Parts: sequence; C-alpha cells; structure tokens
Amino acid sequence: MRFLKDFLHIVALPALLIAAWILWSAQSTSFFVPTLEQMSNAFSTTWTWGRMQSDVFPSVARLIAGLGLSIVIGIVVGLLVGSFRWLRQLMEPTMEFFRAIPPTVLIPVFMLLIGIGDDMKIAVIVLGAVWPILLNTIEGVRSMDEVLSDTSHTYRIDGFARIRYLILPSAMPQIMAGIRQSLSIALILMVISEMFASSAGLGYTIIQFQRSFAIPEMWSGIVVLGLIGVIMSCIFQIVERSVLKWYHGQREMENAG
Repeated sequence: MRFLKDFLHIVALPALLIAAWILWSAQSTSFFVPTLEQMSNAFSTTWTWGRMQSDVFPSVARLIAGLGLSIVIGIVVGLLVGSFRWLRQLMEPTMEFFRAIPPTVLIPVFMLLIGIGDDMKIAVIVLGAVWPILLNTIEGVRSMDEVLSDTSHTYRIDGFARIRYLILPSAMPQIMAGIRQSLSIALILMVISEMFASSAGLGYTIIQFQRSFAIPEMWSGIVVLGLIGVIMSCIFQIVERSVLKWYHGQREMENAG
C-alpha cells in the first residue's frame, strides 16, 4: 500500500502536466505549440542512436566532468577555508567577488584563453557549479559541534583521521545540499556553453532547431534535457541515502523520541 502511495505521488504531477499539455495543444492554433502526435514523431525521428552519440553523450560527458571537478574543488577548498579562520578572512572578499560574476559573462574570455573545445565548456560548468558546494562545505565545517572538536583534540585525533572521522561526517549533510543545488546549475551551464562556437551538443542542437523553426524538434530537445535532469536527481537521491544513511537514521530516532 505504501509503495502504491509513493508511486502515485511521483507520477501524479507529471501525469496532470502531460494531460494539461495535451488538452492545451489540441485546442491551440499556434505554430509554436506542437501537438502530442507532432512531438512523438519529432522525438522518435530526431533522437536516434546516431544523434545520441553525436550530441547527447558528449554533452553528458562534459556535464559529469564539470560536476565532478566542482565537487572535488568545492570540498577540498571548503575544508581548508572552513578549518582555518585566518584563511577564511583572507579569501572571503575574493570569493565574494568571483561568486558575483555570472559564468556566462566569462565565456568569451574562456574562448580566448582556453579555446572553443571541451575544456572551455567544462570550465564554464565548474565556475558556476562550484560555489554552492564550496560555500556549503565552509558552513558545514564551521558549524561542527565544538564538544566533538574538543574531544578529538583531547584524544589527539589529528590530521587525515580528524578530517575523515569528524569534519567530513559533520559537514556532509550541508555538502550534499550544495551538490543538489549544483546539479541544476551544471545542467544549465552545459547547455549555455554549447550555444557558443559549437558544432555539436544538446545546446547547439536546440538552438539550430529554433533558428530553423523546427519547433517540435526543439521541444523534443527540451524534453531530453528534462529527462537528463530527472535521471541525475534519481541517481543523486540514491547516493545521498547511502552517504547520509547514518544522518537519516539519527533524524528518525530524534523524531520518534
């Protein structure tokens, strides 16, 4: 019964949105609102295996690379900045300066410095997706329980052991929250970076459809992006439940008490 209830919660809103779109498109005379039949035909004829290999898979590879680098940089730098107050005070003005710059503004600069290849696109993703992870890691380290910190000093738990068994577990809930925020940012920047000086990729393909007034094909590309986002979210939830299993168990015990 619970499984059925959870399943209904998951599919209810998408089903309502699809039904509303079908009713709206059936009554619409606008060229820019395709019907279900047009969308189905465009999706099946456009996103073939060859198109997946040439556009979708390279885009997803750049997305994974940029997100992976963002996670590594955000956690490592966040642990350092959060652990040392003097370093935080030194770097805070610089971080606020670069965080305020939209990554899309720097695309022309990256094109001049790095080129127009995959490195530029990955750099754009990293520049935007790293900040939620970095800032949440810093706050997670700063909010560590002082009693636990003092106890670890008393038992002379220092170095890597302190990071692994005390700092990282304490900051991990906020780190995972930062990664969740970065998922959507990375996906958006992946598309935007492919709209500049590209000859392949999801962003490039969608723009080409829009410029050639291939409206059903354009909407089918947007649906592909949405499906990628849903798959990323599902994978993240599985990883999050595994990494934070102890945290969710603790919260359940506190709520039960």
